[in-house]
Amino acid sequence: MNKTLLKGLALCCCLFAIVGVGLAGVFIPNQFIEEEVVATGLTTSQIKTIQTKLKNWGYYTGEVDGIYGSKTKAAVRYFQQNNGLQVDGIVGSQTAAALGMSLSSQSSNDLYLLAKCIYAEARGEPYEGQVAVGAVILNRVESSKFPNTIYGVIYQPYAFTCVADGQINMEPNQTAYNAARDALNGWDPTYGCLYYYNPSTATSSWIWSRQIVVTIGKHNFAL
Repeated sequence: MNKTLLKGLALCCCLFAIVGVGLAGVFIPNQFIEEEVVATGLTTSQIKTIQTKLKNWGYYTGEVDGIYGSKTKAAVRYFQQNNGLQVDGIVGSQTAAALGMSLSSQSSNDLYLLAKCIYAEARGEPYEGQVAVGAVILNRVESSKFPNTIYGVIYQPYAFTCVADGQINMEPNQTAYNAARDALNGWDPTYGCLYYYNPSTATSSWIWSRQIVVTIGKHNFAL
């Protein structure tokens, strides 16, 4: 093989390599177009709750998709900045508390029992009212005035009518399950209330003495 042919082949190889690099370079920018996914340790449901809250409050404009991407992280940082929190884009215990949610995990038994109580106590109420009943139960769990488990709160003597009349044994529907999940994920439409009652049927003079915070459907929610 003569030198001229060798030079030609070498030139072709160089050109091919340059073109190959160029072609490969065409696809590199797409890697940066995709949204960065951040590792958080949060469940999809928890992330959706965070996104929903931030979206409702004007911090987040993306999709509520349960993916903790760079847009969600930026919204969290914006929220943290406006609320005097450490600005790191991470939803830890302090940021979660500021968002009005808990990051503590709940067992499937807790979910089932909470859904049963919500269904028995509030199946005829609007969805927000069903979540609110679940929130009251969870607020009691967190309060030193009540038992510290969902089971203990629900089955505390004389605490819930549905336990006394047996309606607690009915199977919950999907709406009650959804409401229980939302409550467990931190949605509290009652703003920390420990009690609720129907003013049309309540007979206890004591419950009427409690401070009413909000009325949802047929229930007053009180402290």
